[in-house]
Amino acid sequence: MTTTAVATTAVATTAVAASAPLRTVVQLRAGEDWLTVCDLDRLVPGRGVAALLPDGRQAAVFLDRAGRLHAVDNRDPFTGAAVLSRGLLGSDGGRPFVASPLLKQRFDLASGRCLDDETARVATFEVRAA
Repeated sequence: MTTTAVATTAVATTAVAASAPLRTVVQLRAGEDWLTVCDLDRLVPGRGVAALLPDGRQAAVFLDRAGRLHAVDNRDPFTGAAVLSRGLLGSDGGRPFVASPLLKQRFDLASGRCLDDETARVATFEVRAA
């Protein structure tokens, strides 16, 4: 009987391990490689996180309320401060943007174009959940 109990316990443990959820991560394209930023479940819709890139720049990564991922340069081109990850998300004509927390300029999350000053823009990054 003891052998049967041990075998049953081993099967139950294996079944629990096999049903564990897979980890989904957020990745940015950094040159030819993909850089893992964080687990997807760490992102809060409507809020940003800053990620340090291998070249020393920072990216602001967002999960919008529609469940789409976006990434732009974290540096506000008007002030030079790395603050866009703390900006507010919104949309203009259905296009998502982040508003800088300092001077409130809005940057299109798809193109990086400033919606308030056509001479300014921020870099965008390819981002995915993997």
